[in-house]
Amino acid sequence: MTPEPYESFQDAGLPAYPTPGTTLVAASNELYSQLEGKDAAQQLAILNDRMVHAVSIKEGAENMLHENAEELKAQEDLRQQVQSELDAAKGLIEAISHKLEQHRRVVDDKDDFRTILQQARGHLRTLISLSRIVSSPSASPGSSITPQATSLHDPETTRTRVDVMTKLIGLLQRNLRVQYELDVVQVAHAVVPALSKRSTQLSRATAYRLVRHMLLDLESVKRFHERRFDWFIVRSLALDNKHMVEKEQAIKLIRAVVAIGSQKRNSNHANHTGTVPLLSERVMCAFIAIAEQPDDPFKFIAIQTLAETMLIDVQCVANAGGMRVLLQTLSEGPPALASLLNPAFLYILDSPSTRKFLRPGRDLEVVLSGITDAFGKDSERQQRLKDTCRSIVCMLQTWSGLMYFCMDDMRAIRSLIDTLRIPSFEPREIVLDMFFELLNIKTPAWYNAFINGRRLTVYQKSRQVSEPSGTDTEIQQRQPEPLRLTDQYVALLVLIFTRSGILEALTCMFQETTTGSNLSRKGTLLMAEILELANKVLPLSLAARIQLVPEVFKLASDYKRGENRIIGTSALSSIDSFNRNRTRLETGVAAGNRPRANSVEDAIRRGQRQVEQVRIKMGLQMDDKTFQAALLETQVTLTKDHNKWNFETLQDLIEGPLLNPKRMEEAIKLSRFLRRLMNFFHPFNHRFSDIERNKTNMRWVKLGCTLLTTLLASPDGQRFLASEDDLLNQLRRSFAQLDPFNGAPESDPIFSKKRVADTLTYGYLEMLGTLSKNEEGIKLMEKAKLFTAFYHLSELRSREDLIKGIIENIDYSIDGHPRIVLSKALTSTYKHIRLFATRHLGEMILHSPTANTWTLRLLLTQLYDPAMEVYQLATQFLEEACELVDILQLVVAMQPTLDHLGPVGHGLLLKFMSTPVGFRYLFDSGYIDREMDIWFHERNIHYVVEIEVWLAKTMEFMPVNDDDDDDIPSFDGVVPPHFYGEMAKTELGCQTLHEKGHFPEFALFIRQHGHEKEDPELILKLKSILWTVGNIGSSANGLPFLEEEDIIPVILEIAEQSQVLSVRGTCFFVLGLISSTPQGAEILNDYGWEATLSPLGFPTGLCVPLDLDKFLSIPPWDPTPPRGYGDLRLIPPESQAEIEVTTAISNLSNTVIAATASRSLAKLKSRPEYQSVFTSVPVLYRALHMISTSRYRLPVRRYVFDLFDIDLDEDVLRQLCELEESLALPVSKAAPPQSNARVVSVLFAAPRTHATESDEEDEPPPVPQHGPPVISLRPRSTVVGFSFRDD
Repeated sequence: MTPEPYESFQDAGLPAYPTPGTTLVAASNELYSQLEGKDAAQQLAILNDRMVHAVSIKEGAENMLHENAEELKAQEDLRQQVQSELDAAKGLIEAISHKLEQHRRVVDDKDDFRTILQQARGHLRTLISLSRIVSSPSASPGSSITPQATSLHDPETTRTRVDVMTKLIGLLQRNLRVQYELDVVQVAHAVVPALSKRSTQLSRATAYRLVRHMLLDLESVKRFHERRFDWFIVRSLALDNKHMVEKEQAIKLIRAVVAIGSQKRNSNHANHTGTVPLLSERVMCAFIAIAEQPDDPFKFIAIQTLAETMLIDVQCVANAGGMRVLLQTLSEGPPALASLLNPAFLYILDSPSTRKFLRPGRDLEVVLSGITDAFGKDSERQQRLKDTCRSIVCMLQTWSGLMYFCMDDMRAIRSLIDTLRIPSFEPREIVLDMFFELLNIKTPAWYNAFINGRRLTVYQKSRQVSEPSGTDTEIQQRQPEPLRLTDQYVALLVLIFTRSGILEALTCMFQETTTGSNLSRKGTLLMAEILELANKVLPLSLAARIQLVPEVFKLASDYKRGENRIIGTSALSSIDSFNRNRTRLETGVAAGNRPRANSVEDAIRRGQRQVEQVRIKMGLQMDDKTFQAALLETQVTLTKDHNKWNFETLQDLIEGPLLNPKRMEEAIKLSRFLRRLMNFFHPFNHRFSDIERNKTNMRWVKLGCTLLTTLLASPDGQRFLASEDDLLNQLRRSFAQLDPFNGAPESDPIFSKKRVADTLTYGYLEMLGTLSKNEEGIKLMEKAKLFTAFYHLSELRSREDLIKGIIENIDYSIDGHPRIVLSKALTSTYKHIRLFATRHLGEMILHSPTANTWTLRLLLTQLYDPAMEVYQLATQFLEEACELVDILQLVVAMQPTLDHLGPVGHGLLLKFMSTPVGFRYLFDSGYIDREMDIWFHERNIHYVVEIEVWLAKTMEFMPVNDDDDDDIPSFDGVVPPHFYGEMAKTELGCQTLHEKGHFPEFALFIRQHGHEKEDPELILKLKSILWTVGNIGSSANGLPFLEEEDIIPVILEIAEQSQVLSVRGTCFFVLGLISSTPQGAEILNDYGWEATLSPLGFPTGLCVPLDLDKFLSIPPWDPTPPRGYGDLRLIPPESQAEIEVTTAISNLSNTVIAATASRSLAKLKSRPEYQSVFTSVPVLYRALHMISTSRYRLPVRRYVFDLFDIDLDEDVLRQLCELEESLALPVSKAAPPQSNARVVSVLFAAPRTHATESDEEDEPPPVPQHGPPVISLRPRSTVVGFSFRDD
């Protein structure tokens, strides 16, 4: 039966897609080309028509395949054609659907915006209509609620209003463009009824949320602020925990105002700060009340908001009294908030315009109270002490914190060190750990042995006995590192601590006991480390004075008091033992490097080598009888069970007698020893290849490698491997089992993944690597066609484990097939193979004692790999390898093109610039001129940001997250390369720099703006230019630029006199760079800055001032007192009732008499004659003014709001705004504050008709006749309980 014909694409006039030979992309392009030039309606019609045809073809093809399956089996060609048409129909449907979706999205976006905007305006009109009913004012703000007003807030109206606001918020979230079309003033006016006290909590929360979504920019925030919503927010923040939803939305609104309404100050304002003019002080006071309330759930977010606001506008926070709360949190915790506040206060300290809001010697010193006041051994106090030490470490690792604590002759640091002198202070070990961390001292494992009283000479021996010979020890060892940029900061810390008496304090710890304790031994370690650091990072003149440790020597030479002599000699002996043994305990020999000939273990190694040579010599001289006996002793010829073989004898035979050609010939021809031994290693015998892979059985792999080495050492052994033994042929056949071109694969091949991972089959790769180390071995591998097998394996995606094993084990020292195998892996089609091969090649280059041209050429080839991960890895290895001059010269001679690498190749190109050939090559290519302009205008700034971020994270000043590791600059501790610094290393570079004339511009800028303290942009540019000048002066060729412009004295002046502390720190590091050359060190020495020299007399790049006070001193400043609405006084109330109520409310701020004042208010409110006072808007404003300008606890603020029977609606809000102007007392009439303001009266003057004798005695003093009394933010005061009479 012939299948019925069906409509095909060709019949329908549609593109045949995707028939064999076509692709989805080609068909889509053909379809889209037919739509070009058509409008939206025509395109939609074409797409719909094509979709109908494609669906009909798809259905027809599916029916034909389903109903005529049996017939189509016999007609394979027809079945394939139908299947092809079905696939083509599905692909075309997908393409058309995608195009229709795009068309719909474009149309919907236009329609959505118009529709959503229309809906939003409709919702806004509904809100406005719901709020118009309030336009007719009620009879009185304090009168009973009218029926009209009641209808405003009945449940049905409130639900409608909440529903409309929620829908409007949803529309704003769906399309952000709608926010720009609506008027924020109209929205704010429409939501006022929702913020009323009679509205529900949900209504008020939704209103805050709607206003927050309407705030877009500074202009919208300003227009919102004109509606005076502050009093609504203040009231919401004063609510209890039952209104958490409302408080949360109010806080989110405030944070949005802070974020959007923040603006940068002008140049005539304070440095490093902005201003938040739209965040009123009354809102700040409400926030502070939440931050001070221990049980408030929003305490932490309030403190965080205050800290963020302080960074933007410190004056705003200081005027509202927020500094006190933040300092208290910094001192008392919790630690999570303290760690956030530390950087904030250190940032404030940096600039003179912001640190004036801190009181020197009083504010930040509260952090030290966690140590100076921490007595006891309970876990809570110790944890607080650890948190305090962590905060102090954070502060002392920044320039602002270090210089602040060095004020007043380092009083704060001295008090910190003096805690070590107190024997009763139990947690001194935590303080010692803090100094270890500050000085960047790493504590290896053997420190604990020393602290526990064990002798260091015994420690290493016990470890060697407990570990098997030939294995690497697991001791954490500190590798000797070159001096880093942070070492200069550590040198300054050592100077400060030693001057503050840390060595004397540690000596006091030694005197506490003559027998020694763990604490005293830890102090000994710290003293020894400080002495070692001083010898390493300080100039000789300063280090020599520290090395004297006169207090310890004084104790050791005290013959009158025996215990002192014991303590002194024990401390000196421990320090000497520490210094003598640290080299032995910490020496870490890098893999592949030759052990030092003068090391402590040299005698042991020499003895081991002598024993090994004697053993080999005796083996070579073995007689026939002994040799035959040894062959029998191995049990190889007697049994096939390798477990019964004598492994030690077998190993001695292979490494000794068999190296003799005569014995090798005898083992091959006269006995079956060698044949039986080689049969053990044959893969298809499943003896060696089936042994479990573990640490014990790995000795058989080593034995196999040694056997092959021995065979290759003699002609008979080579002939045996080539013609008589089948090991290499079997290995080739084993690899062929994995080759898909060699027929059906084996079910259990020798080199299966499981066998390679679990058995000694992996050892064959090591054995082949042994063969590749010898030219004869490579010839044998070529003859066995093993390299051909390697080439085939490199194309297998599923066996990357085998490919990696081959790459790792093959030796590439001999030119030939091994290098071709590596090259093929480097250009594999699979990225993970290329990555592994590139990493292996890079490690080979780094560990190679000499520079090899072929390895460098291969690595340069990887720079052009299409995968970003591969060329980034190659760039990283190449940049590290170019630290060696000979490698750098070879790479430059090859003249690679690196422009395509972009920012990844900048470091490598900068290294090229440091050589004359490389600079000439880059100059001719135009790179120098192009990059020089970029660095002059932009990249200098980026350099400063990167190096400061790196320093902050290295000193753990900034927290480092695992997710941010990619953002950390990959510096190795030394100063990262700078374009101008690398340019100055060559004569041609100096000539180019001189022709460009950039350096005179740098010098002029430093002279003009060196003492800048206001403009943050100028300060950042100043830092960038200082780093540029320092990098130029760090080379012998670049130093003449500094001498010609005479800029070094200017930098020294900035380092000692700049009021911006971070600029001083930048100068400190820059001076260290200048001291990197002997000429620079000599110049700085003339100005009182001494450079650290190496034992050979060369500068190390570290430089410290001889006069510490001159560098660390901060100019004294007078703290700026808080100024704000607290200075705004109101016209005093006229009626006696208002005076009594306002005075009682004022007394609520005094915690001593607050209870009495609240009882008095309760009594006054219960009296009928006082009812009008608690419904008076002016009195309400006076109360709100007091709680907004004085310190009131959160429950008291809530109590004040509850006192008044006034609904805070639009009419009351309007009256409050009017009263703010009408009740303000002119400044000229404001009386000075009373001197006895802290003595407050809690009794109030009653009306004369009700006054008793006792009342008259206790009433306040009469008001002077020259003017009415003045109500200020301070409570009314008098002296109570005394009678002033003339006696």
